[in-house]
Amino acid sequence: MKNVTMKDIAQRLNISTVTVSKALSDKDGVSEELKDRIKKLSEEMGYRYNTLAKNMKEGKSYNVGIIVADRFIRDDGDAFYLKMYQSVIKALSKVDYYGIMEIITRDTEKKLLLPNVIQNNKVDGVIILGQMSFDYVSLINSMAIPLVFLDFYDELLEIDSVVSDSFYGSFIMTNHLIAQGHKDIAFVGNILSTSSILDRYLGYYKSLLSNGINLREEWVLADRSEDGSYINIEFPEKMPTAFVCNNDGVAYLLINKLKKKGYKVPEDISVVGFDNYIYATLSSPKLTTVEVDIQAMSEQAVEAIISKIERENYRIGRVVINGKLIIRDSVKRISN
Repeated sequence: MKNVTMKDIAQRLNISTVTVSKALSDKDGVSEELKDRIKKLSEEMGYRYNTLAKNMKEGKSYNVGIIVADRFIRDDGDAFYLKMYQSVIKALSKVDYYGIMEIITRDTEKKLLLPNVIQNNKVDGVIILGQMSFDYVSLINSMAIPLVFLDFYDELLEIDSVVSDSFYGSFIMTNHLIAQGHKDIAFVGNILSTSSILDRYLGYYKSLLSNGINLREEWVLADRSEDGSYINIEFPEKMPTAFVCNNDGVAYLLINKLKKKGYKVPEDISVVGFDNYIYATLSSPKLTTVEVDIQAMSEQAVEAIISKIERENYRIGRVVINGKLIIRDSVKRISN
């Protein structure tokens, strides 16, 4: 469909484009009656008001900042967040807002330097995508700008957040392994790194408890440092029969590491992931995982930030979006 321009509106009314521009920007030189006619026709024709004109009139930029740490989108990071960013942009465009991504380096985060989009008043609100340090998100929160966390939360800050159901997803995933005969099950993920990894660990732990299986501390393996940088996964002396990984990317790396050690997946050891993103199908074998509803999370975050921009005291608390178990080829049924 062709984009409607001010020239199209001017031709319909047999007036100049300058007159249309003045009317839509509420400038002097156009009668109120003609302004009303121009605005009514522009709406009927589907014309999108110029953002700058709307900004001048309403004191809004119609931009939302999307803040993300560079560790989440580097080549060795998790491309899952780029997919979620794209989904947020699509959701924003549906409500006539634009998204401005700002990538925050570790140095910027440590030095507590505000994002440029906030310092320069470029945005009406901010979505922080992926967990950042408590001090840094506290700094952004202190600016009294509408703020939503996406894919993480912080128990110490009363900030609206939208997250996947990491706890229950990991719980049903571990239950699936147990139903396939596995009792020696390890967890891969640094539980101090992000709220989602901690919740996935707790879901795994609850499943073990519910099934009368003792937790073995040596089977809780770190995959990254507390600042989010990936590290080499160290295998325990006694190997489990299955690994629950905190995301598909880690599961993919783990499978390759197991193969180098001479193990076959799933013949010798089963591996499961979380997210149902690209690594789930790139992996050989393809991963059993939990699908995260990226679209639903993005749409909920956008709905929340726009509502917070328009209503000063609007709150959603923590919204949890359900996922679903996706069964593929990386789990083998074993006999007890």
